[in-house]
Amino acid sequence: MRAIYRIWVSVCLICAAVSAQAELTVFAAASLRGALDEVHQSYEGRVVTSYASSAALARQIAQGAPADVFISANAQWMGYLEDLGEVQPSTKVTVLGNRLALVGHQANSAFEVKDLPKVLSDTHLAMGFVNAVPAGIYGKQSLTSLGLWSAVQPHVVQTDHVRAALNLVVLKEVDFALVYATDALAEPAVSTLAQLPEETHDPIRYPAAQVTEKPEAAAYLAYLQGPDAQAIFARHGFLTEGLE
Repeated sequence: MRAIYRIWVSVCLICAAVSAQAELTVFAAASLRGALDEVHQSYEGRVVTSYASSAALARQIAQGAPADVFISANAQWMGYLEDLGEVQPSTKVTVLGNRLALVGHQANSAFEVKDLPKVLSDTHLAMGFVNAVPAGIYGKQSLTSLGLWSAVQPHVVQTDHVRAALNLVVLKEVDFALVYATDALAEPAVSTLAQLPEETHDPIRYPAAQVTEKPEAAAYLAYLQGPDAQAIFARHGFLTEGLE
């Protein structure tokens, strides 16, 4: 009986240790799906990830959603949470960068962004909400800088996150979309027609910060900046160097 009791106690202690291992909840920009999933496969901790637009996630955190880490696709929504005191400012780091790409159904090496007003005469361009979704904000900045926005705007279909814009092209609901270069790389059903000049929009950066003070959250952010995670992100087309 004593032997059985000792085994029972050991099992209970093991179960308690497993239960005590904190589960980390990460709110991450939709454009990170796929790459971040792969990073989590190599991470030793337990991570639950919620993907959506940075705007939607920031608003959820502001309303009390239980996130431990927030990874935004732009500084604006991270700043929004900083102003509300919802993130730990001293933990904020820039982990990644990206580029903007124009995608369509078929490759066309002769296509130029300046051709958009002409080719959109009888079709549409999908992009994230231009006043909230980071990819949409960057896209409007770029098209405005290029002098194209007023001609393109009537043909724009706005979506609640960048992957939704990409999916409209995949489903052939629209012919073109403005997305991140990493989205285009991850979806074989679309072709990259052009990359928008980086000088026409704010730098595309992904700041990350702790929402809670969990030690596991700090360890997770450190892992994102480490060589293993950065190599995975680079393979998915993200910028990992020169992000200051």
